[in-house]
Amino acid sequence: QVQLVESGGGLVQPGGSLRLSCAASAIIYDINVMGWYRQAPGKQRDLVASIISGGAITYADSVKGRFTISGDSAKNTVWLQMNSLKPEDTAVYFCNVRANLMRDVYWGQGTQVTVSS
Repeated sequence: QVQLVESGGGLVQPGGSLRLSCAASAIIYDINVMGWYRQAPGKQRDLVASIISGGAITYADSVKGRFTISGDSAKNTVWLQMNSLKPEDTAVYFCNVRANLMRDVYWGQGTQVTVSS
């Protein structure tokens, strides 16, 4: 069973930066989309950013200009560079990979990001 392993979360002050990483424990073939979602307490899980196999990138409006997603499908790895962090960015961040014509869906276990002074 393939697992997605995330790292890079933590506590940071407002205005600070963090870089999240996500790597698959085994090769995932035919990746269609790699992305990051986040879920704050009491709220639904929302898309933060995604990158499709052709290279097109989507960002949530709330993170545009501050976050940058990058990925390497050959290495089954995706990153999220987060700059100018705000308290409202506080959430558990989940890595997501969809493959095989979107029929296979993988989730990471989540990594906590807390933005607070």
